[in-house]
Order: sequence, then structure tokens, then C-alpha cells
Amino acid sequence: MPAKKKAASQKTSQLRIKQVRSGNGRPALHRATLRALGLKHHQDEVIQPDNPAIRGMIFQVQHLVKVDELAEGKA
Repeated sequence: MPAKKKAASQKTSQLRIKQVRSGNGRPALHRATLRALGLKHHQDEVIQPDNPAIRGMIFQVQHLVKVDELAEGKA
């Protein structure tokens, strides 16, 4: 049986993630998570797709970041 495909009308939303607190003095796992999200230093900002993996990483460092959902088509 062929795998189900996502409907073409479903657009993936995006998240704007901004690091608002430093990773200094935090556990190595938190610092590694910030790096995996693409955040290299304090006040850095990245745009990532909204998916369960990214949401899980954000949950782990939620005290260090601020997250905004972007409207469709804006980056």
C-alpha cells in the first residue's frame, strides 16, 4: 500500500525562537540543545519549522528562550 501523503493545502508553520537568557552555567545538555536549535549566543534569533522535535527541544530550554509563531508566508 502506498504511504499517505500530506495534503498540498497543509502548510508547515514556523517558529521564531529567540534566546533571552545565557546558557552559561547551565547543564551541558541545555547548552547542547541551544546549539541544536541554531542559537549560538545570547539574543540570537532563528526560525525553525514547527514540529514535535523542535517543540521538545524548546520545552527543555523554555526558561532560556522566547518563542513566537509566525503567520503563514512570513519569515
